[in-house]
Order: sequence, then C-alpha cells, then structure tokens
Amino acid sequence: MALRSTSTADGGSTPDRPSRPDGTSSLPDTPSGPKTVHPVDELLPPVKLFSTGLQHVAAMYAGVVAPPLIVGAGVGLSPAELALLISASLFTAGLATLLQTLGIWRIGARLPFVNGVSFAGVAPMLAIAKGSIDKDGGPKDALPVIFGAVIVAGLLCFLAAPYFCKLIRFFPPVVQGTVITLIGVSLLPVAVNWARGGAPGAPGYGSMRAIGLAAFTLAAVVLCNKLLRGFWQQLALLIGLALGTALAFPLGLADFGPVGDAKIFALPSPFHFGAPVLDAAAIASLCIVMVVSMTESTADMLALGQIVDRQADERTLAAGLRADGLATAVSPVFNGFAASAFAQNIGLVALTNIRSRFVVAAGGGILILLGLFPVLGSLVSLVPQPVLGGAGIVLFGTVAASGIRTLAEAGMESSANTILVSVSLGVGIIPIAAPTFYDAFPEAFRTLMHSGISAGCVMAVLLNLLFHHVGAARRSPTTEPPGTAVSTATPS
Repeated sequence: MALRSTSTADGGSTPDRPSRPDGTSSLPDTPSGPKTVHPVDELLPPVKLFSTGLQHVAAMYAGVVAPPLIVGAGVGLSPAELALLISASLFTAGLATLLQTLGIWRIGARLPFVNGVSFAGVAPMLAIAKGSIDKDGGPKDALPVIFGAVIVAGLLCFLAAPYFCKLIRFFPPVVQGTVITLIGVSLLPVAVNWARGGAPGAPGYGSMRAIGLAAFTLAAVVLCNKLLRGFWQQLALLIGLALGTALAFPLGLADFGPVGDAKIFALPSPFHFGAPVLDAAAIASLCIVMVVSMTESTADMLALGQIVDRQADERTLAAGLRADGLATAVSPVFNGFAASAFAQNIGLVALTNIRSRFVVAAGGGILILLGLFPVLGSLVSLVPQPVLGGAGIVLFGTVAASGIRTLAEAGMESSANTILVSVSLGVGIIPIAAPTFYDAFPEAFRTLMHSGISAGCVMAVLLNLLFHHVGAARRSPTTEPPGTAVSTATPS
C-alpha cells in the first residue's frame, strides 16, 4: 500500500496514513512481512519506559513549578500553601499528559506530547490577583477568581477545538518549519538564563561556578551522545543531569534541605482556596491567553508530528486541543492552572529518537506521584538551574535544528517562501531580543505578541495567506516552481 502526498507551491504536503478506529496508526504491509506497530504506539520494556519517562520529567520540571511559584508569591501565600500549589501543578500536569498521550474517545492527540502549566497566563493571572487583592483583601479572595477564569477558558478551548483545528490548511511545511525553528530559538534564552543561575538576584547568579557547572553538564550530555551506544545513549540527557547535580553539591549550588522539609504524602484538596468565582474581566483576559495557548499547541503538535513521522491532521489537532481544554477546565478543581504543550520535551524526542507515546505517559504517571508524594518532588527539585541550563541548550537547539531540516524540504527556492520565513523569524525574535517592545500596545495585542512563538506563528500564517491563498497569488498546478510536483512515496 503506497502513501500518497501532494505538494503545492506553498510547500504543503498532507500524506494519507492508514489509521485504526482509535486514531492511532500502523505501518502498512510490506513484501518482507506483516504490518508493524508505528514507533509512536510502541510499548517499551518497563525499565526503559520508566527511565526515559523520568528523563522527560527532568526536562520539564522547572517549567511546571515556575508558574505556581510566581503566582503563589504574587498573591502572598504562606510556604505551606505555596508547596500545596506546586504539588497541585505537578499532579494536574500528570493528568493532562496522560490524557494527551493515552487519550479517551476523541480527546488526546495520542502523540508523545507533554502537557504542563502554561507560562503564558502568569502575567494576566498576577494582574487579576492584584485587582482582587486591592478590592477584597487577600490571596484566598484572589485565587478563586483566577480559578474561575481558568475553568471558563478551558471550556472555551474544548468547544472551539473542532473549529480551530481547521487552521491546519494554513500550516504547510514552510510555515511548520518556521514555527519549529522559532520554538527552539525562543527557548534558548531560557536555557541561557538557567545556565547563569535561574533569575537575576538569585544567589550566585552569573558567577563562574554557575556557568562552569552549565558548561560541564553540556559537555557531559554531548560526550554521552558521542561515546555511549543503544539504550544508554538515549539516556544521555538524564546521565548529564545526574553528573551535573553530583558536581553541584561540592560547589555549594545544591543541598538536601528541601528533601527534609517536604511532606511524604499529601492528597489533593479540591477547591482548597474556595469555590471558583466568575469575574467577566478575568474571564476575558484568560480566554485571550487560551487562544494564544491553542495557537502554540497547534504549532507544537505539527512540529512533533514532523519529528515522529506521524503527521498531525485535523482530527489529531482537534483531539489534542480538546485535551488541553478539558485538562485546563479540570485543573482548578485540584488547585492547578491552565495546561498547554511543553515545547522543551519535543526537543528531547528529537534528541533521543524515542517516539513512543507510552514513554511520555510514564512521565505523566511520575508527575502524578510527585504531586501525591511531595518528598519525591523535592528530590527532582535538587537539580540546580545551571545544570538544567546546560542540558537545555542541547534540547532547545535540537528543536531549532528540526525546524531548519523541515525548511530545507519546504521549497525554499521560491522567493515568496524566503520572504515568509525571513519576516516571520524576524517578528518572532522581537519579543526575545526586546521583551518590552510591545509595552505601549493594548493588553490583548501584548498577550498575543509577547511570545515569540505565537508572534512568529501568526505572521507566518498571514504571509502564507498573502502569498499562496489570496487572489492572483494563488498558483495553479501548471505554474508551480520546480521541485513541488505531485509525488508518491512508498514506505520502505
């Protein structure tokens, strides 16, 4: 059975793949034998499943705990309540990841897709909290307003998913490659900041010890990839993180204090901060954030589909966005925030070439355990920021390299595509190079353009519309540039 793909002047290509009733797919029969399971649906041995799943958790942990730390501190929570908020975020991130990877009905992309707390909502949530505290007086009045807005935003995402996913026709490979590249480029400054110590003002920020530790971790990951083979090579990132953390103790950049202070077990307490409160202004603000998150999740699913060789079609995108929406709507019940894709884990999939969604599902299970057993979460938190920074350079650079590879196959001989890529990358880099560039713009516009990924994605889609869909610019099959002819491909 052949797979047929149709390429167009805008670099578009949509292969038809055989699928099972649950939305997963298998490779077709070949002359050499019966059909085999697609690598995305491959179930690995238990030891490999756990270790590679733990590697995904290590890559995303800092991103999961950062938003509740910032929001919790912003509303004035006590240390005990802050710990509860962090445990809730880990627990709900695990539930969201299981929903994405395993799926139920038409919910979940069934790709190795990690979900966690969206950082896009941090600034609006802090603004909502400040307004609530000024009016009502405390964090226990502010958080219910935030949670109420998050629930409504999640329901909006769930209901809008089957319509939003139709935007896939405006994401041909030239747009996908641009967005994938921007995902990697946008994350690299995060890795650099981690390498310096996490945040300006932190003890030892920018010191030679911190940067040296990041460099050591980076070298360890690179050398492990070079020297190790097979399964151990696939664990290069985890080994690098372990070696970097071991070196951090004698350097005074890590200690076991958080482990001794952590509770052994703690069940989530539904609506611990009170029943959700519906506030129109707060809801409008977080609904805008949710649309931005949907745009980024769509781009991330398309990027991941390219990397794992399973194209994310409309059905997959709709299922993935439904999972984002449902997880976001349920998270506040357990004191969590909006859930969305974690782009850093896409880099890990590309780096290790382990494409099984069950590996990421194992990572989701580990996140749930970290949420239920805070003492386990404190062990993972021992990994210092410089160590994460050294590993992050490899991870995020791998994502950018995947985008460049996609662009190389997207018909860049076309001047229109060259302009599309150059302008989109430029617009996407603006908020990275100048974070305050859009400060004078209206709030809704700032929310959309503050992220380099969403800014570049919107620009790429608009330019693709201009060059390849509007009026006379739409090319007919007889006027396509060289290298974009209809082709058929038979899997080997």
